[in-house]
Amino acid sequence: MTTYAPPERTRLHLGFIALADSAPLVVAERDGLFAEEGLDVTLARRASWAAIRDDVVIGRLDGAAMLAGLPLAATLGLGSTPMPMTTSLALGANGNAICVGDALWQRMRAEGAGETNGPADASSLARVIAEDRAAGLAPLTFAMVHPVSSHHYQLRYWLEAAGIDPDRDVRLIVVPPARMLANLRAERIAGFCVGAPWSELAVAEGIGHIPMTGYELWNNAPEKVFGVAADWAEAYPNTHRAVLRALLRACHRLDADQGRSDLAPLMADPAVVDCPTEVLADVYAGRLQRHPGGPVEAAPDHLVFARRHVNFPWRSHGLWFARRMQRSAQLHAASDVVAAVDAVYRPDRYRRVCDDLGLVAPARDHKTEGTHAGPWQAADMGPGITLGADRFFDGGVFDPTAGPSVCSSRSESSEGVRP
Repeated sequence: MTTYAPPERTRLHLGFIALADSAPLVVAERDGLFAEEGLDVTLARRASWAAIRDDVVIGRLDGAAMLAGLPLAATLGLGSTPMPMTTSLALGANGNAICVGDALWQRMRAEGAGETNGPADASSLARVIAEDRAAGLAPLTFAMVHPVSSHHYQLRYWLEAAGIDPDRDVRLIVVPPARMLANLRAERIAGFCVGAPWSELAVAEGIGHIPMTGYELWNNAPEKVFGVAADWAEAYPNTHRAVLRALLRACHRLDADQGRSDLAPLMADPAVVDCPTEVLADVYAGRLQRHPGGPVEAAPDHLVFARRHVNFPWRSHGLWFARRMQRSAQLHAASDVVAAVDAVYRPDRYRRVCDDLGLVAPARDHKTEGTHAGPWQAADMGPGITLGADRFFDGGVFDPTAGPSVCSSRSESSEGVRP
């Protein structure tokens, strides 16, 4: 058995949100992977991403599963006092979905949505919005989970591709993931973008429809990372490395054959996700139902924990989030984001963990997004590295090697600002 440097701190509190993709933390604790690293871990559920951020900042949590954009936003001081954070591990990819309430979906259907069972763009929604504006009605309200979440940016992207201005044509608000359905039932929102299992539960309860999943918007998009305060990582390097080893092993276990066979009952517990077991079972098995009573689709990549090296902390993903922050007027366009991304995203630490575990890791820190429809390899990525599809739904391309002007899409190529 390999012997590692002993952790400087063994008793840890790690945070998570009630979501299907919090499974790596839960499995690492249940299966004794933390204990094998000499760690005594207590998992602590929080109600919102702001609470996760704040508790890591003040030290109430040693680390947490976080929105992929949250460590960068905290470091830059977006929405809070600047607090340098770091991530060296992505906990998976995909898992989000855009969901609209039944009343809105029926109006969208009347405008041409849902003619097939597959994904639907927002063009029918644009016509509904135009009708409401002509009638003098207030804009529709949509919810996302945090201003710097991938959910926010994916929702904006879906809207923008249909010519809908997210800042003028609709109203966007923040709602914690587990509160989405209550707000939809009460008709305080017309729709939302959230991680599994909440959109799926809305369909199961007959109150929602899924026009587009996160995977369909952007294949294998970054979603959650394990984040800690930068000074914590410096003070406890062996502890940090031990946590990363346990979590990476859990991610690989979840994507192994039968690795999720008993996961749904564990995650359905009221203290974890508090969701019907059958809904979570479909999520983990890669089964998707878009509409109440509708057919069930195979969606094997709806939630990925380790396949195709999704755990690698790509600095290019950090740059994508930074560009979306700039595009959404959260961050000044002239901000020097490259240095901040390099400080927050630490692929060097990830590679050391892979060395510990006998795993291979990509040799590059950046990759272009939007140019691969399926698995792909590149000589400079290193031997044995096969990466996954990375298409954007509108054919856009994100090139991280230059500034914002290199982002383009079919629908807005003249401005060069999407994805």
